[in-house]
This record gives sequence, structure tokens and C-alpha cells, in this order.
Amino acid sequence: MTPALRLQAALDLIGEVDRVARPADAVVSAWLRGRRKMEDADRGFVLALLDALLRHRARIGWWLESQGRDETPRNRVLAWLVMGEGRTTEQVKRMFTGAKFAPAPLSGDEAALVAKLQGRTMVHPAMPDEVRLECPDWAAGALRDRFGAAFEAEMAALLTPPTLDLRVNTLKATREEMLRELTALGLPAEPARMAPQGIRIGERVSLARVAPLKSGAVEIQDEGSQLVALLVGAGPGDRVVDFCAGAGGKTLAIAAQMANKGRIVACDVNEGRLKRSTERFRKAGVHNAETRLLASETDRWVKRHKGGFDRVLVDAPCSGTGTWRRNPDARWRPEEEAGLDSLIALQGRILASAARLVKPGGRLVYATCSLLTAENEAQVAAFLDTHPEFAVVPLAEVAPGLPSAHPDFLSLTPARHDTDGFFAAVLQRATPAGA
Repeated sequence: MTPALRLQAALDLIGEVDRVARPADAVVSAWLRGRRKMEDADRGFVLALLDALLRHRARIGWWLESQGRDETPRNRVLAWLVMGEGRTTEQVKRMFTGAKFAPAPLSGDEAALVAKLQGRTMVHPAMPDEVRLECPDWAAGALRDRFGAAFEAEMAALLTPPTLDLRVNTLKATREEMLRELTALGLPAEPARMAPQGIRIGERVSLARVAPLKSGAVEIQDEGSQLVALLVGAGPGDRVVDFCAGAGGKTLAIAAQMANKGRIVACDVNEGRLKRSTERFRKAGVHNAETRLLASETDRWVKRHKGGFDRVLVDAPCSGTGTWRRNPDARWRPEEEAGLDSLIALQGRILASAARLVKPGGRLVYATCSLLTAENEAQVAAFLDTHPEFAVVPLAEVAPGLPSAHPDFLSLTPARHDTDGFFAAVLQRATPAGA
């Protein structure tokens, strides 16, 4: 593609992301499926431009508002080309050629906007901190309370692109074998700092180059997510439930810990996600996992299996504030602000229902990818108030030496640990006296 054609493709995708009420990664996947013949270089340009606009959305919006302009895809792209990439007026005009399949030439208003933004940088002294740090109003107060003096550092870390983290599937390979293979492929692979089966690739690479993904020898999984699965502490022969399994990432990690022995049930209310997890189980060589579609968190299946499991993981639906560096569009989804209170209530109901599955002496792990105290420590405290048969197992007892921002719980943040933001609490059900 010519630069102009690439730019029009990017504008098409940006418009699609704006129009469709779905997460950006889902929109991108669907859009790319219809363009399978697109060259890697063209795809890379389009995705990089979209990513830049999503990561700078508040700052670009502030600049456009200061100039009295609407946040159209074209205006946002023009602002980025000038302030983010430092392009001159003439360079921008050459990209908007008006040729077939290329962007229409700049209008008079657009040319004036480009001229006014020349020499500007993305940050202006008059910007509010929340705009400069791309922090939405609905989360800013809670995050300031959580981080205090570290608020700015944590928000800045959430603006950086994520690393590519892999988990070695020990049913098929060892980490040493995978490190050798990935290095031989020319990939800058190194052992993860905390996760025992983790590998980190510290630069953006095409997934097509990561050959072990095709065989199921490795899975894409953030290092923090790997540590959450590790805290479940499942072993061969255990009976385990992954209560909010989604597409099965943590189920796969737990099944590998169990060496394919025992039973793990991946539960979810979304049938499509469970179908995808079944496909992943097969590719990974997992034989001890099964799926269970639930009608709700209080499905009758839970009551029928009361006290029947050694380990139960509740990876609860949450605001996703810990994943903003990976999903920058999540900051601005209107449902995140509108639904936070109902989401917190749902987490409480899910945790209380899933707890029924834990046998005496068994372990319940509550986890989120949120940085908000209301979804994490406060949620655990509320649960313990009404479930005195459970007690916290301090992190130092479960995983000695594992770094955390909290003494009792796993609490990972992008600035301190270079992972997504994760929280996990390990709770144990008491064994009745004389049992």
C-alpha cells in the first residue's frame, strides 16, 4: 500500500472502533479477518496509528476542544500526525491526496487546524492532571486514594505499551527448551522475573514469528495473571473450579500445575467464551478440564456440588483498570463508569456463591485485574464479615518471596512490578473441630 492508502485503511478502522459498542481488540480482530491478505507492514501501520490515538485520546481531545474542533477520526489523526509524529503541513497534505482509495484532501478548516497545531507537543501546562495522565474522572478519585504520592507514576506506567508475556505449557515443553527455541527464532526472549514458567519478549513482535504458539507449547499470558493461577496451588489429583473462566487462560495454567491429573471445571455464563476455551484445551493437550455453562452465579449446579472442591478460583468480572496499558480504550467505555456500583455488587454475589463449592480445609482465591480498593481489599473484607468460616492465608505463607504492594494479598501494579495490575486474596475454609 502507498502511505495514503494505509492512512485511509487506518481511518476506516478508527471509525469502526468509534461506531461499534465492543472492546477495540474485538473490533480489530473482526476487521482484520476481512482483510487477511493485508501485508504485515500495512497492518502494522494501521494498528500502530489506532493504538496511538487510543493511548492519547484525552490529550488529543483536549487540544481539539481548545481549537473548537470536534473529535472526528480525521481531526484526531491530524492532531496526532502533527503533535505526535511531528509532521509538517506539507507532509500531512501529501498523505491526504484525494486519489482513489486515499483520504480526501484537507478542507480549509482542517488545513487551519494543522497550521495551528504546528510546533505544539502533546502535553500543555494548562492540562488537568487527569487529562495529561489519561485517567477518566470516574476512576481518578479512587486511584488517587489508592496510590497517594505514587499516583502519577502508576498512571504514567499505564500509558506504556505492554510487554509480550508467555507462559510455557509444561505439558509440552520446559521453559529452558522454549527459551532456546525463541532465541533461535531471533526473538529477544528472557525468563520472567517472578512467574516460574514465564517468558518475556520485551519488544513488539509479530505473533506469526512466535512459532510455539501454534503448537500450544506456550500461551500468551501476562506475568501477573500467571501468578494469580499459581496462588491457586492446585496439585495432581485435586478437584478445582475456575468459576469465571472466560476463554480459559488461567484454567490452562492450573491444568498444567495439576499435570493433567484430577479434575478442573471451567465455569462461565458466556457460552462463546467456553467454546473458545475448549479449543484451547485441545491444542494445549489438556485432558483433565471440562466446561460448565452457568445460567448465573447462583446456578443450581453450585448448590449440587456444595463443598466438593479442593480449590476454587474466582477471577471476578471487574473494571479492568489494571489492564489499561493493554486495553487503552477501556478507560473511556461509558459502561465502566455507569456500572461500577452494580459491578461491585455482582462481585460480592459471585464470591459468596462460589465459596459454597469449597470443601473444609479447601482454598478460595478471589482475584481481579483492577487497581481499585473497592473491588479488591474492601470486597474481601466484606466477604469475611459474613463468612467467618474463611480466613486469609497471608501471601508469605502461600508464595514466600513473591513481591507485592500488600503484606497479605498479591497486589501487582505496572509501575512497581512491570505487569498488568492484579489483585488476589487466598482464603481458606476452616475444618470443623473433630473432623
